[in-house]
Amino acid sequence: MTTEPHSFPRRHARTQRFTLGAPRSFTVAPDGSRVVFLRSGSGTDRANSLWVLDTEEGGERVAADPRALLGGASEDLSPEERARRERSREGGAGIVGYATDTAVELASFALSGRLFAAELRAGTARELPAPGPVIDPRPSPDGRHVAYVAQGALRVVGAEGEGDRALAEPESENVSYGLAEFIAAEEMGRSRGFWWAPESDRLLMARVDDTPVRRWWIADPAHPEREPQRVPYPAAGTGNAEVRLFVIGLDGLRTEVAWDRARYPYLAHVHWSAAGAPLLLVQARDQRSQLILAVDPGTGATRMVHADEDRTWLDLFPGVPCWSPSGQLVRIADEGGARVLAVGERPLTGAQLHVRAVLDVSAHDVLVSASAGAEAAGEAETGQVHVYRVNELGVERVSQEPGVHAAVRAGDVTVLVSATLNRPGSRVQVLRDGKPTRTVPSYAEDPGMSPRVTLTEGGARRVPCAVLMPRDYDGDTPLPVLMDPYGGPHGQRVVAAHNAHLTSQWFADQGFAVVVADGRGTPGRSPAWEKAIHHDFTLSLDDQVDALEDLAKRHPLDLSRVAIRGWSYGGWLAGLAVLRRPDVFHAGIAGAPVTDWSLYDTHYTERYLGTPAEHPQSYAKSSLVTAEGLSSPAEPHRPLMIVHGLADDNVVVAHALRLSSALLAAGRPHEVLPLSGVTHITPQEQVAENLLLLQVDFLKRSLGITTA
Repeated sequence: MTTEPHSFPRRHARTQRFTLGAPRSFTVAPDGSRVVFLRSGSGTDRANSLWVLDTEEGGERVAADPRALLGGASEDLSPEERARRERSREGGAGIVGYATDTAVELASFALSGRLFAAELRAGTARELPAPGPVIDPRPSPDGRHVAYVAQGALRVVGAEGEGDRALAEPESENVSYGLAEFIAAEEMGRSRGFWWAPESDRLLMARVDDTPVRRWWIADPAHPEREPQRVPYPAAGTGNAEVRLFVIGLDGLRTEVAWDRARYPYLAHVHWSAAGAPLLLVQARDQRSQLILAVDPGTGATRMVHADEDRTWLDLFPGVPCWSPSGQLVRIADEGGARVLAVGERPLTGAQLHVRAVLDVSAHDVLVSASAGAEAAGEAETGQVHVYRVNELGVERVSQEPGVHAAVRAGDVTVLVSATLNRPGSRVQVLRDGKPTRTVPSYAEDPGMSPRVTLTEGGARRVPCAVLMPRDYDGDTPLPVLMDPYGGPHGQRVVAAHNAHLTSQWFADQGFAVVVADGRGTPGRSPAWEKAIHHDFTLSLDDQVDALEDLAKRHPLDLSRVAIRGWSYGGWLAGLAVLRRPDVFHAGIAGAPVTDWSLYDTHYTERYLGTPAEHPQSYAKSSLVTAEGLSSPAEPHRPLMIVHGLADDNVVVAHALRLSSALLAAGRPHEVLPLSGVTHITPQEQVAENLLLLQVDFLKRSLGITTA
């Protein structure tokens, strides 16, 4: 079979999975005249510039070029900025994020810890004097000020650079103002810690005190001369950061926002628009109850707008809660066995849609992202996500071609981002009144290969699956199998998108039939499907096995040679597979695996397993390092490669080391591949390339595959 031992892994790494050069992070001006976005100059250029598209004339211009603004100097990122990028899985450089005023005329961004502003109509950018390193600068809605965080203080400066001052400064090294705490950024989808009032005269500001959080040390053993990094990490069952919220004026006078923080300690979402009072979504620690609160900015008092309870857990959704322009509450809720959009007290969707996010709310409709609901889903809809317009008159699908779609909208202009199976990358169209008028060019490289993928379902539970065969495979000879899952919450892998399957296809081209299966716990089907793993992650493994055995009835799969690889939750799943089901899996690669769930963070782990003190058996059953975790019904013990970045501050390397120690004590064969200086993501080009090559070598050795 034809192999590409060097070309694809190197290009895949150099292009950051063929994402460099693709337009991203869109903002549409309210009058529809401009679309602002980020894009780097080529498919191998990491440095994003800020661009403006004129929707009437169709011309593009650069509003801010990071190389010009830095005078050719290399970027210098603060530890705080590196941590923010790690939380958002950001591997790019240059301008990686920006914010605008309401009119989308002024943009602000941080570059190398310095503060910059761009006039979007004129296409000019300038540096504003500010103490650094600057984090998360955001213009006021009227464009007259820019607020930002530096050294844990929330500061504000005039849009022309005048009057820089601190509004709130930390009282100790454990306190910060205007930043999201670790679990908010990592697990809640809240990367921000301050929000402007629509009148631009004050802000809502989070105060985070990390004092209650345990300190961990992240060291780099390859460089013993460097001091280890001391980080607060809220492991399951231990203390969280204390988060308070204040209304603060431009004069620095503050009023605390009052709610029952003892009962609802998690500040999950904040919304402040001209349509109504500020909204907060606060959650109980067990995430089975939550409140939507309206804030009186003058007094800090709150009133309950809505309350939710669920016997398993309550999910968080992008874009909600928020007010509609008419002042009705917009939310996503699990009702009647479906995930629905509700405006006011009325659900506007039913079982036909599984609503994922609210993208925009206008006076006429709500724009949402959704997949087919459990009752409407079938094999033909596997892996598809569409954009819909929803109002009291019904539901209209905006995206038409089969694939995965997302959108940003303001007024009558919508930016539709579409990925399909038959086209590399994503196509970005500008729609006006629903009709395509412009296309935003992508500079991303063409991968030079098209996945030979079949989207299907497997097993009695109709597990969504992708099956990939070598591109030059035309026979009926059964092939060794590589299961390639993520398999857990928030991680849908079976999608109707070309580039999502490139790595799996490359593995297939090395002589494997590759199977990707999204079992219970993965998103996209129904609330019951996602919540089935409550207190038992091991159901994820059951679904992998069921799907595999069913697919083998329809595809040429050699079940005597089955391997599994995965990263993070998928790494845990790979380890679980070879330890618990050696009768099915003959080799595994566990990348950055969570081997002991008591070492993972509070908001994620306690949602699914409860606390270690209250539910020790849930942790023991899902652990790879307990006696139960290492038990398997019979010999033989299967080969396992454990891969872990030593600088990982999300799934710390202690997970891999504890698993290796337990395996050694049990006399089980395994290999450990430590990645010096690598975090939970692997942006380093040579590391990412060689990691793929080493995995193929391990799989072939372990399964007894000889290279022709």
